Amino acid sequence: MPGTELFGAEERKEIEDVLSTGILFRYNHDAQRNNIWKAKDFEEEAKKITGAKYALAVSNGSAAIMAALTASGIGTGDEVICPPFTYIATIEAILFLGGLPVFAEIDETLCLSASGIEKAITPNTKAVCLVHMCGGNADMDSIMDVIKKHNLILVEDAGQAFASSYKGTYTGLFGKAGAYSFDFFKIATAGEGGIFVTNDETTYKLADSFCDHGHDHVGDKRGMENHPIIGFNFRISELHAAVGAAQTRKVAQIRDTNRSHKKFIQKKLAATEGISFAKLGDESGDSATFLNILLPSTEIAQRVVDEFNKAGIAGFDYWFKNMYHFINQWDHIKNLKTASKLAIHVLDAPQDYKNLHLPKTQEVIGKLISFGVKCAWTEEYMSAMADKISECVKKAMKPVNA
Repeated sequence: MPGTELFGAEERKEIEDVLSTGILFRYNHDAQRNNIWKAKDFEEEAKKITGAKYALAVSNGSAAIMAALTASGIGTGDEVICPPFTYIATIEAILFLGGLPVFAEIDETLCLSASGIEKAITPNTKAVCLVHMCGGNADMDSIMDVIKKHNLILVEDAGQAFASSYKGTYTGLFGKAGAYSFDFFKIATAGEGGIFVTNDETTYKLADSFCDHGHDHVGDKRGMENHPIIGFNFRISELHAAVGAAQTRKVAQIRDTNRSHKKFIQKKLAATEGISFAKLGDESGDSATFLNILLPSTEIAQRVVDEFNKAGIAGFDYWFKNMYHFINQWDHIKNLKTASKLAIHVLDAPQDYKNLHLPKTQEVIGKLISFGVKCAWTEEYMSAMADKISECVKKAMKPVNA
């Protein structure tokens, strides 16, 4: 959790600014707030890093991806190609907007592949919701070729990939709109928070209204604002935005440190038989928040996990059995268990979610073990960590009956 490692005077000062005014609401109250606008500051810091023309701070990353989807025109009955490896919020957002998720194959980038998207396209496909997983980036050149060929809408969930880029363009800015998460576990945190980004003014205005009950935010009297669309409440508070702004100013430093640490550990581990690493669409654009190890097979990966647990190694995720991030454990999605009826119950799912055939995805996630990279690690700690990982992998690689 790199962001939380660097909590300090900067975050405290930003919070105290807000408390000094008593205005915790992000809009209006101009006279009382003494020109303190932390949500606006947060948005500006995100724009500085990503180069986005428009940024909107919202209550969380889930709200950000929902805003990105709806502002891009995704709604009832629209088929949206999405990955089976993502935080569950991506799928929830599509469903709650009335969309119909269509799961497609990922590859060793841990993201949707161009071939996976191509195979999942039907006459009813409207959009692709691409998720940049584990701090990396997808193979955007090949994916954009498919998007353009089929005239699809691209929405990017870069919740885990803030500050990641592909050939100079930041994740979240290849399509109509993008989303970042600033929850407790990200490269920078607001406690709870998210950022919606786009380079299109109309899309931004739709998201801006959608996330605040349809308000157009014109004028300085909230009760007299017009409502061009129906919306809901996904506003961020000034307190959360204050932390987010301070944290985002540290992202460049965190990213550079992460990259150095990740390269150091990868170099140490590369000589160990059985260890390879997840690919990146663009190595130079890695945010390096995760060290993603690929083992030769699912069986060996599971043996490695057992060895890690025996050795007391912590801080890793074996996504194949993770309840939140991988479709194998999403029984509530497979069975469409909801509190109330959704559009998908009326329109029917475009796939049999209980019997999906995604062999490449099962292979990749079965072999994947990820470690969160920390910027506070010392070289001594990383050397010892790499040695322990290597030793566990060597044990797991031995024949079971040897």
